[in-house]
Amino acid sequence: MDLTGKVVLISGAARGMGAHEARRCVAAGARVILGDVQVADVVALAEELGPDKALAVQLDVSCTEDWTRTVSAGLERFGRIDVLVNNAGILRFTDTENCSDEEWEQVLGINLGGGFKGIRAVIPAMKEAGGGSIVNISSTAGLKGFGGVPAYIASKFGMRGLTKAAAIELAPYGIRVNSVHPGNVETEMIEDLYPNLNHVPMKRVGQPDEIANLVIFLASDASSFSTGSEFVADGGETGGMPDLFADGR
Repeated sequence: MDLTGKVVLISGAARGMGAHEARRCVAAGARVILGDVQVADVVALAEELGPDKALAVQLDVSCTEDWTRTVSAGLERFGRIDVLVNNAGILRFTDTENCSDEEWEQVLGINLGGGFKGIRAVIPAMKEAGGGSIVNISSTAGLKGFGGVPAYIASKFGMRGLTKAAAIELAPYGIRVNSVHPGNVETEMIEDLYPNLNHVPMKRVGQPDEIANLVIFLASDASSFSTGSEFVADGGETGGMPDLFADGR
């Protein structure tokens, strides 16, 4: 899983899984373009990784102009873009009856619209490079339903469908598109979310580096025959409910 010579654009790179993915990509030999609205954090990460390895860009993924500017800045610095990791996302807790238009449009605009705009923005550069890999970070919420988060569920199912549509369209150009579906990963997003992990067969949360492993694999040539596919890292959560009859019923 070698990324030597590749340039990787990561959205939502300032914190959490995005920052871990950035560090792992650089360790695997890549140069990275780090996009985020948390400007100070993403600049600090770029400084940590080094100016020859990382470029920080202010990126609101819901804004087409920001994507255009980010891709242009990356091409100017590194000359190419080989990989896009659509990592940026938000989670809001409001049930269907009470979810406002504003919240619905915000969540869909970032989680799904941001992914679409990112894909659209990098296609010309990837065509020019002769191919590439797009990794869309979805969720187990893109594979099954959860109550109380309808906008998030819709966005993550949408990302799964977008992945397949883009994979079919872009395959003739050597551009692969896959989705990653993490379960509960130890980041700020799930802090205090569950009282226990009885719904996870492995009875633990995942670590960001365990998701980064999948991202590195999909970014690398090791996954050269994989496109339009779903890659799950959830401790067995979507496999089914564990210990259902443990009490003898």
